[in-house]
Parts: sequence; C-alpha cells; structure tokens
Amino acid sequence: INFNLPDFDDLLTYRALYDYVNAHYVAGKENSVFIDEVQMCEDFEKAVNGLHASEKYDIYITGSNAFLLSSDLATLFTGRTFEIKVYPFSFREYMEYFGLKDRYDALDKYVLEGGMSGSYLYKDQDAKYDYIADVFDTRDIRKKYKIRNTQLMDRIVDFLMDNVSNLSSARNITNTLGSMQEKIHHTTVGNYMQYLCNAFAFYKVRRYDIKGKKYLSSNNKYYLSDHTFRYAKLGTKNMDYGRILENIVAVELLRRGYEVYVGILYKKEIDFVAVKRSEKIYIQVSDNISEEKTFEREVAPLLQIKDAYSKYVIARTRHDEYQYEGIKVIDIADWLLDK
Repeated sequence: INFNLPDFDDLLTYRALYDYVNAHYVAGKENSVFIDEVQMCEDFEKAVNGLHASEKYDIYITGSNAFLLSSDLATLFTGRTFEIKVYPFSFREYMEYFGLKDRYDALDKYVLEGGMSGSYLYKDQDAKYDYIADVFDTRDIRKKYKIRNTQLMDRIVDFLMDNVSNLSSARNITNTLGSMQEKIHHTTVGNYMQYLCNAFAFYKVRRYDIKGKKYLSSNNKYYLSDHTFRYAKLGTKNMDYGRILENIVAVELLRRGYEVYVGILYKKEIDFVAVKRSEKIYIQVSDNISEEKTFEREVAPLLQIKDAYSKYVIARTRHDEYQYEGIKVIDIADWLLDK
C-alpha cells in the first residue's frame, strides 16, 4: 500500500485500512504487509496495532522522516517495533551499481557524487546537486516542529555543514551566529540541532575520554548523513578532502553497526572510537599521509593508547595495508570495501 498513489485514497481511515488488509489475508501462507507514507492514514496506529495483535502478519511501515520519526513510533507502538536503519549507498554499493572495477578511481567519483542514489539518474553534476539540495530541504522539519525562525534554522545548517568534523556546541554556535540586532538563545539553537539529527540530516558523535573511560557532555561533532549535501548547499570551491573522508568513514562505521565516539586522550584527539559489543577500534582518518610530519601527527595519539584493541590510520595511500608499531595503515578505498 503506497499512500502516495491515488489508488489507495479509500484507505485513508484506520478502519478502511484494517479491513482492506484482512480482506487480502491468505491462510497457510506467510503474509507480509508493506505500507509507505503510513502517516497519511488518519489514526494509522490503531490499524497497525490491530493487525499486529492478530499475529497473522509481518508488518513493515515507512514514512517521511519529518512526520514519522523513530521516537514517534516508539511512543505509538511501545515494545512492538524494530527499526531498520537505512543509509545512503555505501562505497561498495556505489561500485556495484555502476559496475566499477578500479577502486581508486571509483573513490574519486564517490567523493563527488556520494550515496544519494536518486541523483544517479541525472547525467549533469549540477543537476545531481540540485536534486540532492531538494532532498535535504528542511521544509518538513520546519512544519513538524512549527519553526518560525526559518532563517536561524538555515544558518545553523550552513554552520554545521561548514564545520563537519569540528567540535561544535549549541553555545558556541549561538556565540558565532548571535549579534546585537538579533537575540538568539542557545537552548533554541540546541533544539534546532536536535531536530536536524532526529530527521537524519546529521549524526551527532559524542566525545569519549579514553583514559578516564567516561563520556564528555560538552562539544560534539556532527556529520552529514551524506557528504554531498554539503556540496549541494555550499558548493565545491573550498573542498576539504580530509573532512569529507572523515564524514564518509563516520557514516560507514554507523552503517556497520558501531557506536561511534570522538576519542580524547591527554588533550589529543582520536578521530573515532568505534564500539560494537566486545569489539573496540581506534581510527585516525587523513587525506594524505605521504609527508613525514603528517604521518607522525596522525599516529602520535594512537601510540599513546596502551590497550590491545586494533588501531588504524585510514588514508588515501593507494598501497596495500601495512603496519607501523602495531598500527594498521590502510587505504580508505580498501577499508570501505572491507578488504
């Protein structure tokens, strides 16, 4: 059932939806129900709860992320839902989609084109970015949360995009954006930032004190769900490949099911501490480590970590993986392909 199609206009009340599904039940078979844009059906949760209670269906519901957030579902269907996380195309999926063989050249293209697969239908790069900008548009978020100060929302988006991989907080954004003419409260800024994360425009990555083994509450990093949103919004004139690669690695770690943190050790920063059950890995990301000073800067924080968990420097080396004092140095294309 796709509520974007007029074919299903007769099912826009919960009772009509419930009766329609039951009328199509086939005994002795596995019955799956797929409903897209489910929020368009009035009181849809009554129909879904009723169908679930019958224990006859495997039910999948999707909807606009601004109108149907995972937090909303948790409230409507307490203890009865399982969220399937969906991300933009990974680098591996990008290569498979286009049938690319040379992983190094493919990475150069992926950095520019990203994982928003709807944009792949457009041949012209400007047209791709126009599509991506339209996908990112925050109109739904503004409508859901009844945001009046739309200009402030846009300025926060621009700030977070421009500062991908930099530590940010509601207070320092408020100080940066505030002026004598316009009073901005950091609580409002913090709320707007949370709305953007709720809608999966950005992912918030908290800081973790490796030595003290505790989470730090102030200053987080914010990564885009797809790095090309930044190009579509801010352009490609001031490309910072180090930040873009860091964003790609952050989303890939989330895609692989890790909890992701920014590591702090003796006032030095480790780009990522990634945790999954009993596994923990430490990661530094760099565009180019061919210069000795750059390489030493990247490995220095990792060398200070005394535990036995895996440590990586991920960069565009175009070489096979090698080790340096127990640290694995791997090309980012190989790491993204999980070689």
